[in-house]
Amino acid sequence: MGHEVSAADVAAAAERFAGVIPPSPLQRNERLSVRHDLDVWLKREDLNTVRSYKGRGAFNFVSGLSAAQRETGVVCASAGNHGQGVAFACAALGVRSRVYLPRTTPRQKRDRVAQLGGRFVQVVVEGDTYDDAAAAAHAYAARTGTTLIPAFDDPRTIAGQGTVVREAVSQLGRAPDAVVVPVGGGGLLAGTLAWLADGHPDTPVIGAEPAGAASMAHALAEGAPAPLARLDPFVDGAAVRQVGRHTFAVAQKYRPDLVAVPEGRICVEMLDMYQSDGIIAEPAGALAAAALADLSLPPGSTVVCILSGGNNDVSRYAEIVERALIFEGRKHYFLVEFPQEPGALRRFLDDVLGPDDDITLFEYVKRNNRETGPALVGIELGAPENLEAMLKRMQTAPHRIERVPPDSPLFTFLV
Repeated sequence: MGHEVSAADVAAAAERFAGVIPPSPLQRNERLSVRHDLDVWLKREDLNTVRSYKGRGAFNFVSGLSAAQRETGVVCASAGNHGQGVAFACAALGVRSRVYLPRTTPRQKRDRVAQLGGRFVQVVVEGDTYDDAAAAAHAYAARTGTTLIPAFDDPRTIAGQGTVVREAVSQLGRAPDAVVVPVGGGGLLAGTLAWLADGHPDTPVIGAEPAGAASMAHALAEGAPAPLARLDPFVDGAAVRQVGRHTFAVAQKYRPDLVAVPEGRICVEMLDMYQSDGIIAEPAGALAAAALADLSLPPGSTVVCILSGGNNDVSRYAEIVERALIFEGRKHYFLVEFPQEPGALRRFLDDVLGPDDDITLFEYVKRNNRETGPALVGIELGAPENLEAMLKRMQTAPHRIERVPPDSPLFTFLV
């Protein structure tokens, strides 16, 4: 692995940005504590200047560059948050930077990179995924001699990210019974493991991965970093096809528990945070808290969940609500063949829908040369348990009705 990150490296990183990056709050969350019968604390990295923990690793890296490296400048690839961290660090230290972002990066994150870096940053949008942007950044670094700042796979970055749990334990006054960490490329996970291993080796670390981007679990199963065959980019802050060799080495050594969290559950937690707690979390930011539903911890256990970021574009909330409703079993889609005659829709409503159900989508394609025409119908149920009764009513209705299952290719056009 080369240099192995230690607790001393994490402490040194904290000293480097003391006074530049203030500690983020550690707040007890009553809603999550009651729901899961635990003592849940959120480490609010979303409240940093960068609105994520990424400024820590970036500042630790850039502050250690030589004068010649600073003069040449740096380059990085990012899904958004690392780019903001690099832009922040470079503006604070007066170093020129070039940040590659994939096209999937929300507009809000692109704008924040430019705003934080000011005249010290150049934003380049390239590729459809983080890995595409990373390839472009590597090529630029090789071509120009510019220093590449990895988003996660470097001991200096890992040490900076490890300061999050160091702060949390200090704020809590003791080591918690468990720490839940969102996992993408593994930098935050590796830093957490490395720091806890020195003074609190018995504290369990649980890594929460998006179900559609569980790259660390895949790497541990394969025995080495290996690319995922399929990647769901929805949790953009943690959608990494392949973890790094440094982060993998730390995870392989300490073997954290890993949980794959469905994207729909992450959306439910994002909405709960927004509506109940007044917290704007991005998908990766809600990942650790969403994982609590899958954990088997003794009642009353003190758990620290790292809320890793709050850079969420408001335009994404429509999709987030949709995914949450589908996950909760309240939103369903059907293909319905309607006779082309007056009153056909009214009969469908009377025959099929319950009193608390609602049509949220209706796309009708009329065929002049046919007696019937197909319609795509989206139905939101008043409660998930209403589904079985509605499906029975559909069986006796005169319309020809076909349910669109979530694993259908057609579903990708809806969500």
